[in-house]
Amino acid sequence: MDKFSFLNAAHTGFIADLYDQYLQNPDSVEPSWRSFFQGYDLANENYTFSDEEISAEIPQEVRKEFLVIDLINGYRTRGHLFTKTNPVRERRKYAPTLEIANFGLSEEDLNTPFNAGSILGIGKKTLQEIINHVERIYCDSIGVEYMYLRNPEELKWWQNRLNENDNHPNYSLDAKKYILSKLNQAVTFESFLQTKYVGQKRFSLEGGEALIPGISVALRDAAEKYGVEECVLGMAHRGRLSTLVNIFKKPVRDLFSEFEGKDFEDENIDGDVKYHLGLTLSKTFRDGKEIKMNLVPNPSHLETVDAVAEGITRAKIDRKYNGDESKILPILVHGDAAIAGQGIVYEVTQMAQLNGYKTGGTIHIVVNNQIGFTTNYLDARSSTYCTDVAKVTLSPVLHVNADDAEAVCHAMEMALEFRMKFKRDIFIDLLGYRKYGHNEGDEPRFTQPKLYKAIAKHSNPKDIYAEKLIAEGSIDAAYLKSITDNFKQMLNAEFDKSKEDSTSKVKEFMQSTWKGFIRQQLEAMLLPVDTSYEINKLKDIAKVVSTVPENVKFLRKAERILQGRSKMVFETNQLDWGMAETLAYGTLLEEGYDVRISGQDVERGTFSHRHAILRDEVSEERINLLNTNTNNKGQMRIYNSLLSEYGVLGFDYGYAMANPNTLTIWEAQFGDFSNGAQIVFDQYISAAEDKWKMQNGIVVLLPHGYEGQGSEHSSARIERYLQLCAEDNMTVANCSTPANFYHLLRRQMKRNFRKPLIVFTPKSLLRHPKAVNTIEELANGEFQEVIDDTLNPQHVTKLVFCMGKFYYDLLAEREKLEREDVALVRIEQLFPLHLEKLQQVIDRYPNVTEYVWAQEEPRNMGAWSFMLERFDLVRLQVASRKYYAVPAAGSSTRFKKRHQKVIDSVFKNNKDNK
Repeated sequence: MDKFSFLNAAHTGFIADLYDQYLQNPDSVEPSWRSFFQGYDLANENYTFSDEEISAEIPQEVRKEFLVIDLINGYRTRGHLFTKTNPVRERRKYAPTLEIANFGLSEEDLNTPFNAGSILGIGKKTLQEIINHVERIYCDSIGVEYMYLRNPEELKWWQNRLNENDNHPNYSLDAKKYILSKLNQAVTFESFLQTKYVGQKRFSLEGGEALIPGISVALRDAAEKYGVEECVLGMAHRGRLSTLVNIFKKPVRDLFSEFEGKDFEDENIDGDVKYHLGLTLSKTFRDGKEIKMNLVPNPSHLETVDAVAEGITRAKIDRKYNGDESKILPILVHGDAAIAGQGIVYEVTQMAQLNGYKTGGTIHIVVNNQIGFTTNYLDARSSTYCTDVAKVTLSPVLHVNADDAEAVCHAMEMALEFRMKFKRDIFIDLLGYRKYGHNEGDEPRFTQPKLYKAIAKHSNPKDIYAEKLIAEGSIDAAYLKSITDNFKQMLNAEFDKSKEDSTSKVKEFMQSTWKGFIRQQLEAMLLPVDTSYEINKLKDIAKVVSTVPENVKFLRKAERILQGRSKMVFETNQLDWGMAETLAYGTLLEEGYDVRISGQDVERGTFSHRHAILRDEVSEERINLLNTNTNNKGQMRIYNSLLSEYGVLGFDYGYAMANPNTLTIWEAQFGDFSNGAQIVFDQYISAAEDKWKMQNGIVVLLPHGYEGQGSEHSSARIERYLQLCAEDNMTVANCSTPANFYHLLRRQMKRNFRKPLIVFTPKSLLRHPKAVNTIEELANGEFQEVIDDTLNPQHVTKLVFCMGKFYYDLLAEREKLEREDVALVRIEQLFPLHLEKLQQVIDRYPNVTEYVWAQEEPRNMGAWSFMLERFDLVRLQVASRKYYAVPAAGSSTRFKKRHQKVIDSVFKNNKDNK
């Protein structure tokens, strides 16, 4: 008896479809068929099964159908390795190949019809026809990686989409002319710059000019087909100038003035180099469809802009588009060496589907030069492709030959369609070359002589495409000459006009977003701000955040936390740090501001002080009590972040950039963790307003304080932030009371301008019995840049300036010693120093003979060097640890000895010091 006789009666096309379904999702197939296919996969070549009495073989025609399906899936899975996507190099060789012999088929089978063709949508076809079809889909100018996707709907979508037109577009004459016009702009523009500004850095797009028609088509389709209203584009240098001029319509005259190196008209900013600047404009397409386009300013730190662009996008989704991700499109343009080598790309990729950071899918485009500065791709990565980070989130990748302009535009269209349908990331690897050296000023033949010999002989994408269009009769040589000459004439005219300009301008980014906010200088940063709030309203907020909502069951410990909140407001009137912080957010929400906080474990707080999110014990529903306040006009959003500093701070900085009416906070788990995000501090937070005229109100909370926890987690490296402070670029504070922190947060939003705010927040002070305030101090007070002592000034002979938690250590020692001659003055705002208030304090003490800056950090750290340079009102001595390489000792015993030694030195008198 034939064990597989049932297969003779089954239609092989049905089996082929079923097997294809099994390969995508085994659980979707009926169990008996699943068992059969599993057996087939185990054997796969000459499938003979036997038991004690019989031996049977799968029918030959059925077996061959399976072999053809294997061949089709081979192309789907590995076809991208055998494409024609590299315009200037031989592709690496991979084995096994897609030769039919590797699938158990032979040339004798080429003319045999197979039902397996039905899974490609072409019906029963000969093996040769099937091969021709899959070669055309998977091995021409676009290589597609998608078979690792786990969502059956996405897999099926790709297979159907690629089958629609064999992965080849059929563009109309108008569409072809549009693509050619954008290619002409890109090629002619770069050629013009090369002629006029020989050797000047411009990070030319030559070799990847198809990026310009590709992005243009994507933006047009986004607006016309999908109703996208806004795009946020983050890109580094390569091709940026061409993008600014040929897509964002930056006035060419302005760009030429920048090439001439003219000074900026605004004396209050230093500006930036031309290939770092950004731009915002609106563009109208057919039927009046408009899209607002934002090209984000960026520094020379390659992929940093990725996180910022995503943060801008999310802010607009939250505030402007009421959560509708389909209204805005983020596009990130990477370099091949950077996307493979920069860790922030991985961090941003991991954000793609996280609640606090998702943006509805991003189109990633890699301008793949196959070289990073002078480093060959073989030395730049271990992965097969520079885009292999995409597989972390199961994002599809399209590898495209940058010489094939129509393929590039087709890939963009498919990428956009996928993003809009599935709200997921997709990557396009635009494989081209770099015509000149990294920055037009170096000689690439030093390091890649063979490659650049090939590039020198290679035609540009415009000429390649024009030749194709002329050959097929779509255009003639006269048409090509006409569009080229017209664009050159425009460039020449603007070049001549630029000679009339004596200065350059830096245009503000997202100007409409910042309407009503005024760029202010140092004087305005020192003006008092009314941060008072009606006491009854404060008490009402306190009731909300200390009450369990109806039909909700919290853990008993959580209920005790709420009881504690109620007690400190309504019984003891002693509010701790967490309560003051909560009330600051609550008041801002009632006034119409939004609040966003993100960082590692911020919902509860690293030191369990915040508890902004509580969970229902039964449903585990996340409940933010502040959002249950019926008087709110704003919304609070707080998210535990992925374990990232660089990416998350960059994201939140971008969020604050796009949403000045949201109090946007990034909190480090410990202050020293911020060094993982140092690039964001250096290139954006401290410098962006001076470079790009961009205000930003990001608040950074950095836990700081010496409490015997070792070299890490003691110091937030205060010295680094103070070194970055200059002119009016940001505020740096170290509050010692909950009330002052409350007023500081409120002041941040109540001003008519925005500056970044760095706050060194406490750890032990969160529960220190003396670090408390009354509700009246919250209701009626204001932020105090300096907090004076309460001693009788006539008795004081030593004036000690200090900050933060160290004040309480010194206070405890003074009380123990019963000293009335040492006054402790807290400097709460380190930058800008309020010298006028400090002078007023100094003038109150007529009998002082010693002025001391006291800090718990080593002398080469903390604020001492800053005070030495900026505090010139009196001659300061210093009380601190000596110079150390590490912030603190690892031994708690040694720490205590050193700490006490500094405290003792504060209370020594002049005679003792001698």
